[in-house]
Amino acid sequence: MKNIKPRDRPNRRQILTMGAVSGIAVSLGSEAESSALSQSATMPKIEIARLEDLALGTEINFYFPDEDSPAVLLVLDEQVQDGIGPGQNIVAFSSLCTHKGCQVNYYEEHKMLICPCHWSSFDPAKKGRIIIGQASSGLPQITLAIENGSVHATGISGLIYGRQTNVI
Repeated sequence: MKNIKPRDRPNRRQILTMGAVSGIAVSLGSEAESSALSQSATMPKIEIARLEDLALGTEINFYFPDEDSPAVLLVLDEQVQDGIGPGQNIVAFSSLCTHKGCQVNYYEEHKMLICPCHWSSFDPAKKGRIIIGQASSGLPQITLAIENGSVHATGISGLIYGRQTNVI
């Protein structure tokens, strides 16, 4: 057995530096992998509704990006970040609660998407942010676009409950 002298062993500073460098390398590698995955994966583009048919308070249930992923489009009574349309008040979210995957419902009187299982509540005017409850993150927001007078779902920001990836 080789006898290691104290000067041959890395000191505390060297160990911490190696750990930090390794952590950064792993982080950059997974970021690059995630970025490549999102760039190479394509989401379907589906028509949800004609823009002219969307009045204030409209709620439309649909599926995106596949038939296992319920979603909801809302026309809110205020302009919101990432909203589209003339009033920038049209938004859409995955309907699956990020806590246990129960399907949330929109309650216009509360202006919230609320999970009936454990009462997690999400604010659609604030990008689906969790307001109260056991969910650990907000609802994934569906990217919308207007083309030829129709609202289309084109992508999703955030991970749909129960999936390791949104790629279908």
